[in-house]
Amino acid sequence: MTTTDLPLLVLGRGSDAASERGVDCPGSLPAASDPDLVARARAAKEALGDRVFVLGHHYQRDEVIAFADVTGDSFKLARDAAARPEAEYIVFCGVHFMAESADILTGPGQQVVLPDLAAGCSMADMARLSQVEDAWDALAAAGIADSVVPVTYMNSSADIKAFCGRNGGAVCTSSNAKVALEWAFAQEPATPGEHTRVLFLPDQHLGRNTAVLDLGMSLDDCVVWDPHRPDGGLTAEQLRDARIILWKGHCSVHGRFSADVVDELRATVPDVNILVHPECRHEVVTRADLVGSTEFIIRTIEAAPAGSTWAIGTELNLVQRLAAAHPDKNIVFLDRTVCYCSTMNRIDLPHLVWALENLVAGNVVNVIEVDPDTERWAKVALQRMLDLPARTASA
Repeated sequence: MTTTDLPLLVLGRGSDAASERGVDCPGSLPAASDPDLVARARAAKEALGDRVFVLGHHYQRDEVIAFADVTGDSFKLARDAAARPEAEYIVFCGVHFMAESADILTGPGQQVVLPDLAAGCSMADMARLSQVEDAWDALAAAGIADSVVPVTYMNSSADIKAFCGRNGGAVCTSSNAKVALEWAFAQEPATPGEHTRVLFLPDQHLGRNTAVLDLGMSLDDCVVWDPHRPDGGLTAEQLRDARIILWKGHCSVHGRFSADVVDELRATVPDVNILVHPECRHEVVTRADLVGSTEFIIRTIEAAPAGSTWAIGTELNLVQRLAAAHPDKNIVFLDRTVCYCSTMNRIDLPHLVWALENLVAGNVVNVIEVDPDTERWAKVALQRMLDLPARTASA
């Protein structure tokens, strides 16, 4: 069959959408139509030399990825930055929580720059520290806080990571979530006779999929804490009976993929392989052939035989890049409509040029700094993850 037989959007062809503007930048932001943007970015990067290290997340625009020294998921990029102590400036082409992680892991002589401060993460924003502290108070009121281990996904703010560090918890990534939850459930509760519970932040889907599909729990073992409802919308009895308390958060991109599209595609293309990220909804993940982190998705497509057909449920920039890199395979996006990560896409070539040219001029803009106390406790949570049995850490 040809790719034109597929009922969904065929990728690897066409151009990127117009640049999305973010917050105002001090000084002059180049126009997106400036024909010299590529030359200006190249000249600024060459002028800075080894003083700058540019990180590009897999979901970033192609026009920005072209100038990245390394590409990867959020945790890999933060560690790559930490491995380059000679670089004075880390320009992180990703989103805010990723730049925070880089600041936590890099040295005091390095500064992390986010080209557009409007590049946030809707999932990370769904768990605010004050909300999580209120939830912890409710767990204490229910008499179970001493038996709850908080685990936060890497896609969370630094202060949520620090909260987990202070309260005996850890960070996880999408590829080591199983190991992290196994570690959490192995912790002895302070109260004799209680069973260990996990508060999983901020992505309910990754938590549910890991608990049910990897650890063999039932959906009844999971409850969802809604920060916008009194007591999370849960009774004290529901909290006490639960094994895993899922925060009501989700990825705005991965949450779009639906079971009916998977069913439609299977009915239309019997030989299609469904490959999705574990941030997708449970009913999508259970219908997929393969589920894994961003790095897993990339490796799977690289190893796939020529002529094979794949519908991929992850961010569109990456899926387009995979389709263009593997023209011998039929690759489609697992949705009927186009869906980029809108906040990631705020970092475009004009913002990158603006940030680099300011660095050349001696102006360090959009520096991301985590305060020392938050950094200290976030490192505790990150170190607990790093001390887990070896797994490839990918977000």
